[in-house]
Amino acid sequence: MLIFATSDKGGTGRSVTGCNVAYRAALDGKDSVYLDFDFGSPTSGAIFEVPGALAGVPGGGLHDYFLGHAEEPRHIDVWVESERDALRTRPAGAGMLTLFPGDHGGGEFRATAEMVERCVRLFRRIEDEFDLAVVDLSAGRSYATEIALAATAHPDMAGADARWLVFHRWTRQHIIAAAGLVHGPHGLLEAGRSRGHDPAVLRRSIRFVRTAVLDPAAPGQAGLRPEQLAWLDRTDRGLHELAGAEGIGRAVVLGEIPLDPVLQWREQLLSNQDVMLHGTANQESVTALEQLAKRLFDDEAWLGL
Repeated sequence: MLIFATSDKGGTGRSVTGCNVAYRAALDGKDSVYLDFDFGSPTSGAIFEVPGALAGVPGGGLHDYFLGHAEEPRHIDVWVESERDALRTRPAGAGMLTLFPGDHGGGEFRATAEMVERCVRLFRRIEDEFDLAVVDLSAGRSYATEIALAATAHPDMAGADARWLVFHRWTRQHIIAAAGLVHGPHGLLEAGRSRGHDPAVLRRSIRFVRTAVLDPAAPGQAGLRPEQLAWLDRTDRGLHELAGAEGIGRAVVLGEIPLDPVLQWREQLLSNQDVMLHGTANQESVTALEQLAKRLFDDEAWLGL
């Protein structure tokens, strides 16, 4: 399964959530791979805490592969190369956890027909080797998104299980931006149609993920004044109304990730140790990530778009 992670704005938690989803799927026994198509900022190595790949690799990564400088892109076994204690040993029953990094300082580049062909070959290989592939795209209407749309519309990708997750924070600006990225002019549906996708089929393959969601009724808000709690409740209801009006209401939401201080202050994988041993992360956040990883494989979760 190919999951394309995208967002219209930066700072949505797209990359850190995508990395955590790949990690959770691997813990659940799925062979998982993360492809860093965020060509302008390939920093997934920092989330997986892989030395030498914190901002991409010096060469041989996905940039070099697409530009024709490498026949095969470099890939990293996270269980082996991560310097984080919780990741140094592959747990019993866990699947593979692999990173395809970008190149340090590689930057964006315009899509070409040759790049699309290279992308098709890469995606076909990935589908053969892994249960789940998370493809982290650059924010907005990027060249990375153009390549992904063109590749998944290619005849050689017919029958591939390709799905799209659009990430947005739970704010008015982010809701409007996420809706525009999908439904607006030059958005995913229009751009996909121009590259050979059936818009109706593509629409059914898209779901939204809300990140940094603050629950006004959560116990953590007990210290707020009554006026603040009332304002939060009104704002939350208003956001739900806006999301529904923009076509990204609950029926098309695959998951919600609650606001978590660890993810706000440091983009990292949330391990079970962070909750049970260190007490730094919230169980609600880990549970939300686990549920999101499971829903990717649940066809029922994608119905209703």
